[in-house]
Amino acid sequence: MFEDFTSYNILKWTHILSAFLLFGTGLGSAFYKWMSDRSGNIEAQAITAKHVVLADFLFTTPSAIYQPISGFLLLQQLGTPLSEPWVVLSFVLYIIAGLCWLPVVWLQILMRDLALDALDKGQGLSQEYRRLARIWFWLGWPAFVSLIVAVWLMVAKPDLPPFWS
Repeated sequence: MFEDFTSYNILKWTHILSAFLLFGTGLGSAFYKWMSDRSGNIEAQAITAKHVVLADFLFTTPSAIYQPISGFLLLQQLGTPLSEPWVVLSFVLYIIAGLCWLPVVWLQILMRDLALDALDKGQGLSQEYRRLARIWFWLGWPAFVSLIVAVWLMVAKPDLPPFWS
């Protein structure tokens, strides 16, 4: 039983767990924020926006940092070259997801502040909030699809032709 507690297996398990946290927190947060925005209930929107920002800080950010580090270490332990096409493509997709996610985090903070301010003042949400929410929604799609494909690549490790030949 304890022979399963090798450094490779622990690293692989934490890499998979981190991917679950990254994907699950992102999808769950997006769903609840989108649903609260659709409700039109300013209190729900403010509280949800506040919790989405907190969830990103507590779960998504550490997972987003850990994923490439643990992935690189796993590749090293397996002796898989970084030039392997599925590895290159998965890193490119991860970068695409990150380039979408970073502005999403900034937008979530802005929307949280706008929603809490509107709630404090007893006002409705501004057009600026709605504009930011639309941008947030559309940035989520390429990030989501990129992560789905990257996870598939990591699991399937398909024999892809090199992109650079």
